[in-house]
Amino acid sequence: MRHSIHRISVFFLIIGLGMILRLNAQNQALETTGDVLLIALPATALGTSLLIGDEEGSWQFTKGFLLNQAVTFGLKWGINKPRPNGEDNNAFPSGHTSTTFHSASFIQKRYGWPYGIPAYVIAGFTGYSRIETDKHDILDVLAGATIGIVSTYLFTTEYQREHMELTFHSDNNEFFFGFRYTF
Repeated sequence: MRHSIHRISVFFLIIGLGMILRLNAQNQALETTGDVLLIALPATALGTSLLIGDEEGSWQFTKGFLLNQAVTFGLKWGINKPRPNGEDNNAFPSGHTSTTFHSASFIQKRYGWPYGIPAYVIAGFTGYSRIETDKHDILDVLAGATIGIVSTYLFTTEYQREHMELTFHSDNNEFFFGFRYTF
């Protein structure tokens, strides 16, 4: 089961990084990449939980996601901070960043750092894309990242996986076989 999580995560990471490398750093391409990652990272986090049958993880993701969105949009509507590009008054906090950091921190907290590090890189790139395209300033992005991470940590626990394997041990020309069960 751990291998299928790894394969799914690597698959989506390759797709995400391929999109990033394929698109150049022009504002429209950068903004589009951030928009795609806004959908791809939460879809990967929730989709992986569903694919491996982790119903508890799916529910934890959903609770954190709903809290994240409520806090993010509540602050946007309550604060009315103008965007750096003057487009509207919904700059604080960054919704793209809060959503992608919620997803990255869920992956890290639930399934471990080997999966969390690439997810955090993608979330960080999303925050970078928002600053570079004048949608947000650094404060908006940092607030979004903080809200995303905190909303995850309130609900998410480490994935408890049961594991059984055949063991083999040799000692002074004696051979031992057995089963090891971890949970």
